[in-house]
Order: sequence, then structure tokens, then C-alpha cells
Amino acid sequence: MHGVGERMKVLIVYDSVSPAKATASIAEIIGGVLKEKGLAVDSFFVNNADKVAVKEYDCLLAGAPTMQFRATPAITRFLDGLPSAECSGKLAAAFDTQVKSRLSGSAVKGIESKLKNSGFKLVAEPLVAYVDGKLRQNEWRFREGEPEKAKTWALELAKALTK
Repeated sequence: MHGVGERMKVLIVYDSVSPAKATASIAEIIGGVLKEKGLAVDSFFVNNADKVAVKEYDCLLAGAPTMQFRATPAITRFLDGLPSAECSGKLAAAFDTQVKSRLSGSAVKGIESKLKNSGFKLVAEPLVAYVDGKLRQNEWRFREGEPEKAKTWALELAKALTK
């Protein structure tokens, strides 16, 4: 796939809705680790990603907070709009942020399903970063250890992408 000296190109597209921007923080952590490991990374908030040509990248990482038991409408629209011809055989992985609860649902399940339906090959288990907070005040913060878990996930992902 890559000639001598060419770096694997990773596209991160995420949605983040709370003032705390928890999912954006996870996307930044992942992108930072992948860059440290020598990968070329571009990261876009989903509303700025509609013109991005996925075909220019080797791997797509898609993430969103879990809201109303599923991924946000914006990330769902983005994934639904991907042309399968440009995605077939490319690598992908999913991440989300959510409250740890039996009732919270999961954004990553829907994201992974849409990635697979578009022809992507999942290269890693999904990352779920847990947050705590108060819904009414819209104050979310990571549970202890979650940013470190995201770093570890990104390191494993970098290994999988560069082998």
C-alpha cells in the first residue's frame, strides 16, 4: 500500500456535543499518539468533514458521544454519506464517550456497523471512554484512568497500522 518513505495516513472524524468536549479530547489524545508513532493524521470535527476525501486516507477513525442510546445524528449522517467504492478494503476503528450504565446504549456499535457496511475492515476493538457528570448541568469529566486508556488504545492501534 505504501512506497518507501510513505507514511500511513489516518483520518479522525468525531462529533462532540457537550461544553466539556469529552469526545474531542479523546480524538486529540488518539491523534497525538498516532503522530508520535510516525503516522500522518488529520482530525476533523464532523461538521467540518463533509468535504474530506476519505479515499486520500488509509484508515478512518470515527467517534461520537453516546446520546439517546446511539451515535449522534451528525456522525451517523457523515458515515451514511461515505461512498463505498472509496472505502472498500480501507482500515477503520470506532471510539465513543459514554456514561457507564446498563441503560446508556452504545455509539460504537452503530459506528462499527456503518463502517463495515461501507466496506471498511475494522483494525481494532472499539474504544469506550467513560465519563461522569450531571446531565442537567451538561458537566462531563472523564472517569479516572480513561484518558490513559485512550493513549494505550492508540498505541495498540499504531502497532496494528504500522506492522
